Amino acid sequence: MAIKKPINTPLISIVTPCYNSAAYIEATVKSIQNQSIIGWELLLIDDGSTDATLEIVSQLAEADARISYFQQPKNLGPAAARNRGIEMARGSYLTFIDADDLWFPYFLERSLKATEDHAFVFSSYQRLDENLQPYLSDFIVPKRVSYTDILKSNSISCLTAFIDISKLGKKYMPLIKKRQDMGLWLQYLKETGYAYGIQEPLAVYRIRQGSLSRNKLALLKYQWQFYREFANLNPLQSAYYMACWAYNGYVKYRN
Repeated sequence: MAIKKPINTPLISIVTPCYNSAAYIEATVKSIQNQSIIGWELLLIDDGSTDATLEIVSQLAEADARISYFQQPKNLGPAAARNRGIEMARGSYLTFIDADDLWFPYFLERSLKATEDHAFVFSSYQRLDENLQPYLSDFIVPKRVSYTDILKSNSISCLTAFIDISKLGKKYMPLIKKRQDMGLWLQYLKETGYAYGIQEPLAVYRIRQGSLSRNKLALLKYQWQFYREFANLNPLQSAYYMACWAYNGYVKYRN
């Protein structure tokens, strides 16, 4: 069992958007409650769920004072849900976990330790199927990435990004259908130069059947729009980064 650290560690704000996540959300929250440090707040943002998600998260919040839940007026998408969590975050540090993913017990502790040297860190993770069985090899992140590195391949998972907002301030995800997290990382990288990777896998990314993030062909138009409209790249630059992204995506998911 993880050894709990004193509550006087800096407050860490955790943002989790929830949409029809009844089958997974309790396991996700349990992985947060099992962290080796306890100085955190969890902001659960229900984004118009039509299953039992809202009932479950309300019960979780009632049982643990560190958990709060909020209901969007209608389904507004993950960027709007995460932005609401960012707005309400009270901590010195900000991190995200989706409602079907998991953290290992030392994710927060090791990420917090890494921010002693770097304000923006992220870590490697396991890739399992929706039943938590092996699916792909562990994704081991680079030791550091720059703005242009992320344009070529978004190796910073929303699952493991950890940001010292006491130093870097709050920024918000662009309200676009896909690639919202990539947009947020680029905003921070404009200021910091680099984000630094923790080589040890500290989380579990649950790959569910039919996930749009796994369907690279379906993502092509969103990736192009991101380069042209958010990153303000010209067509030639966009084509170059699109080619890099496609190749790196193939490599990332081939085993």
